[in-house]
Amino acid sequence: MLERLFAELGPWNWVVLGLILMILEVAAPGIFFLWFGVAALIVGALAILFGEASWVNWEVQVILFLVLSVIAVFIGRRLIGATDVESDEPLLNRRGEQLIGQVVTLEEATVNGRGRARVGDSLWRVTGPDLAAGTRVRITGIDRGTLVVEAA
Repeated sequence: MLERLFAELGPWNWVVLGLILMILEVAAPGIFFLWFGVAALIVGALAILFGEASWVNWEVQVILFLVLSVIAVFIGRRLIGATDVESDEPLLNRRGEQLIGQVVTLEEATVNGRGRARVGDSLWRVTGPDLAAGTRVRITGIDRGTLVVEAA
């Protein structure tokens, strides 16, 4: 049944599939469907060019698509990875790491090594030595969303 379906649809299936995958890449960008679309277009072009050859049956086309997809993904990742630009703000999305070195005030006393400190307009959980509320502390690190502090 699958053989008959491929025979009826012909090599233009690959071209249509390639275009659909590229449109899908535009709708859901991630630079992933693009490479599958490129592979499908290549298989479509080869199927159109060599369609009369006996070796271009649907099994060979599917295997060629799979192989070209893997190759296209690897080449694409290498090309896209080569254009990565060093950010001028590498800690932009790492708020806790941005706070390291700042001196803040304890809002709640640290008891048994746990308390809260005010950073800007928000409260953060802190761990460190037992200190009274209102003590100035220096942020020395972050551990799973909890600031590590020491007396300033």
